[in-house]
Amino acid sequence: MGNMQINITKCLEKKAKPATEGIAFGRNFTDHMFIADYTEGQGWHDHRIVPYQPISLDPSAIIFHYGQTVFEGLKAYKSEDGTVRLFRPEENFRRMNESCDRLCMPAIDEEQALEALKALIEMERDWVPSAEGTSLYIRPYMIATEPHLGVAPSLEYKFMIVLSPVGSYYKGGVAPVKILVENEYVRAVAGGTGAAKTAGNYAASLKAQQVAEGMGYAQVLWLDGVEKKYIEEVGSMNVFFKIGGEVITPALNGSILGGITRKSILEMLRAWDVPVTERRISMQELVEAQKDGRLEEAFGTGTAAVISPIGEFSWKGETFSVKDGEAGELSLKLYDELTGIQTGKKDDPFGWVTVIEEKATVKQ
Repeated sequence: MGNMQINITKCLEKKAKPATEGIAFGRNFTDHMFIADYTEGQGWHDHRIVPYQPISLDPSAIIFHYGQTVFEGLKAYKSEDGTVRLFRPEENFRRMNESCDRLCMPAIDEEQALEALKALIEMERDWVPSAEGTSLYIRPYMIATEPHLGVAPSLEYKFMIVLSPVGSYYKGGVAPVKILVENEYVRAVAGGTGAAKTAGNYAASLKAQQVAEGMGYAQVLWLDGVEKKYIEEVGSMNVFFKIGGEVITPALNGSILGGITRKSILEMLRAWDVPVTERRISMQELVEAQKDGRLEEAFGTGTAAVISPIGEFSWKGETFSVKDGEAGELSLKLYDELTGIQTGKKDDPFGWVTVIEEKATVKQ
């Protein structure tokens, strides 16, 4: 993002902060936001932190018509000593650039993007909730802003970061969910945009999710888009299965998003000497493992829930229980360990956490 100097405009009147208890996800936003503009030939410029506000775009801006956009999602946590902590933020900005490359969008300077995020959070430190299970959700994103009704990469962009305090994902402890295996709709295929974090992937998933919810299921389990045979993702999360003592997760194949939580779970399991494999796994194999009693646990991983145990899945009209519908021992251990690292309740042997101290930042 070039030589970055951040201009700051403070809001004149600060918002009332919502009560932490029962706060809805993504409905409340902090007082300020970060914006940078990109112009072809000039690069990134006009880096600024301004009061949170609507943005003005030309009606023919490319984002509205051709969907050229990418985004990320991560969290800031307040530890018991009052410090604010980021979990592997450099991984999010690295992945954002991978998404940008797929969507023909300009790369951001990852180090400077992280500095911009730190500066924004330093201003909004009071917005980071401290109650158990709460956090400040961070949404960096980029949109194509050039006014042009033509199918071509935009020559102008905005990169923005907004912040939203969020409550605990689990209100009464980690609870397993019921999922519906999707046999009709397709989320993504290899060679498409499934490995990028772009809006179109999520728009394509809404119909199946709506159908699943109408049938009483919390999430959709997506199969590959060609044979509809191999497991890919669950909802907007990566998915893991413990079968006969071995943990298996679908290998990244070009249509699966490489989750930061997924990567962290794999690294933790290997550090614990738990057998773990990244490979293709079919629904047939999963069902056979369940019927043979070898399917010990199943769980999704993602920024919002961290770990979401799966207690039941439905495929082709049949229902299959996982661990009698209860959360598994490994799932709970992973959740406890990872959230402990994020919030500072546990040591960080991997060096994943960046601590934002008052007026300074240090890598732990």
